[in-house]
Amino acid sequence: MSVNGIGGGAMSVDRIMAMRAQILEKNQALSRANPEVAVPATEAPKGNSFTSTLEGMLGDVNKAQNQAGQLSAAYERGETIDIAKVMLARQQASVGFEATLQVRNKLLSAYKDIMSMPV
Repeated sequence: MSVNGIGGGAMSVDRIMAMRAQILEKNQALSRANPEVAVPATEAPKGNSFTSTLEGMLGDVNKAQNQAGQLSAAYERGETIDIAKVMLARQQASVGFEATLQVRNKLLSAYKDIMSMPV
């Protein structure tokens, strides 16, 4: 039985499970070789969940946008602020927002793919 049901170049479920077993086996061997660095397979790293990472990134983007807004407003009021600093802050906020938008689009695409999978 193939993963995507097409057959041709698709990998079989058995082959994928065998590859998974090999990866787990190699991971355990690496854990035994260097126990100080190893993370137990049954435990997720503390504080590094997807949700907390995403919240942190969104907070950083929000902070960059707020800072860019404050610098722009201060420049418009005539305060002595370097225009290069204002433009750099605005560009950083823009890039952060675009990256966040792309992550959102990828998450929505993955969600749609998962929801359209047959049960």
